[in-house]
Amino acid sequence: MSETHTGRCSCGAVSFRAHGELRGVVYCHCSQCRRQTGHFLASTNVSDDKLEVSGAEKVTWFHSSGDAKRGFCSLCGSGLFWKHGKLDYTSILAGAFDKPSGLAGKAHIFVADKGDYYDIHDDLAQYQRSSADVVVAGD
Repeated sequence: MSETHTGRCSCGAVSFRAHGELRGVVYCHCSQCRRQTGHFLASTNVSDDKLEVSGAEKVTWFHSSGDAKRGFCSLCGSGLFWKHGKLDYTSILAGAFDKPSGLAGKAHIFVADKGDYYDIHDDLAQYQRSSADVVVAGD
């Protein structure tokens, strides 16, 4: 039996079901993610064919670069997704999942671009840009 993870935006207009194993949470400290979230972005991902979105018509997509777009609820503004145009999976913001999420941290990326108002105090791997298994816009 496949594991199913559920989540939603703040107002409930958009909800999702992710089926199967999720990647460990990657914390992105790039300036785009910090501006979108107000801090750094924490996300996992799932194959597109294992993601069901209810209320998808309420998701507004902002093309933040030539390669990627960010999806948020058009009613409440909750950030939900990050999608690279050339990949067959979607990143989902970790905070959008219902508890218990079963998620655990994996790594920090773009640490050279992190905010100057905080430090990273865990033992997770840190990458100046990205790791070999985390594709980002521009790669």
